[in-house]
Amino acid sequence: MAAFVYEGRNARREAVSGTLEGESPTDIARQLVQLGIAATDVRPKPMANTAPTGPTWLERLNRQAISTDDVILFTRQMYTLQKAGIPILRAFSGLQESAANRSFAAVLGSIRNSLDQGRELSVAIGQHPQIFSAFYVSMIRVGEVSERLAQVFDRLFIHLEFEKDVRGQIKAALRYPSFVIIAIAIAMAIINLFVIPVFAQVFAGFGAQLPLMTRILIGTSNFTVQWWPLLAFLTVATFFGVRTYLKTAAGRYLWDKWKLRLPLAGDLILKATLARFARSFSLASQSGIPVLQAISVVARTVDNAYIAAHLEDMREGIERGDSLLRCATATGVFTPIVLQMIAVGEETGEIDSLLEEIAGMYERETTYAIKGLSAKIEPILLAFMALLVLVLALGVFVPMWSLGQAAMGRGG
Repeated sequence: MAAFVYEGRNARREAVSGTLEGESPTDIARQLVQLGIAATDVRPKPMANTAPTGPTWLERLNRQAISTDDVILFTRQMYTLQKAGIPILRAFSGLQESAANRSFAAVLGSIRNSLDQGRELSVAIGQHPQIFSAFYVSMIRVGEVSERLAQVFDRLFIHLEFEKDVRGQIKAALRYPSFVIIAIAIAMAIINLFVIPVFAQVFAGFGAQLPLMTRILIGTSNFTVQWWPLLAFLTVATFFGVRTYLKTAAGRYLWDKWKLRLPLAGDLILKATLARFARSFSLASQSGIPVLQAISVVARTVDNAYIAAHLEDMREGIERGDSLLRCATATGVFTPIVLQMIAVGEETGEIDSLLEEIAGMYERETTYAIKGLSAKIEPILLAFMALLVLVLALGVFVPMWSLGQAAMGRGG
């Protein structure tokens, strides 16, 4: 992405300026709208005449990565400092000095320098999109406008902590099945490349007619031994090809749509995504973000391109004058209970509190489903391993037993 210099005016009609990274001036203008800034000029950042004196390759190698824990801890500390009435420049100065992660300390220093130059906190944080999401920046902007920055930091802390817990639980649930699948793949490669060729030589010495399963195994092994460089190349090429395709907009959309239909994980992914939507939309609504802007911001936080596209369609429908319930129903991605809560919320004007209850319900269901995910996967892995053992027994050990019996008969 390229760097662009922008100038514009905020909600209080004050002149602001800064630098953002994006694909094009249109992308920068879209980001500024998310930040509540009306752009008056967007232009590419001029290149310096002298070569930049950036960090050396050794410094980049030793640089600490900025994790989610760093952002969560920063959010919690900012809530405490804002609640205590500490001036924001003094707060950033103290956090920068006490930060254990030096890379994150450098980011805090950059934000502090932007604040020293008169920029707002949301604009300063928005200059680091790889660390702070668009939703995070928008919520900070709302806190500045509503003068409830401490409350916004508190809500962001709860939101980020839940996201971390869900990711951690999913990784823990998939850790054992992943190890088993990797072990099976390694075992199959060893059997094809080293074990079956030895048995094939033994069978060839007898010159007997082998069973169909044995011939299939030997043929598969011979093909693997002969063409393993090509198979390895195709495997690596397929991996990187699929990975590159999934980084495109079309690939991400298709993958996010398909994974919602996975046999075991699809329902879990849908519930986690809806919980993220409900929590984010409730948080945005409680903070005073207008509905249209809230939907646009939430669409970038659900982490699913398929649902995000339907949320954008939902926003366009509301712009045309349709009700929130009708637009939500037309998307086809919301469960009946979510639609019921949206209907009641529109009638009572308490959609934020109702969606917060929905978020809590789906979060509990997601946690319960994640805990049972390993129990659902284990029988499938055991059945697959049993099938593998059965194929090996029918294809290798049974012929060996029969040929051994025949040899003993001839010898007697």
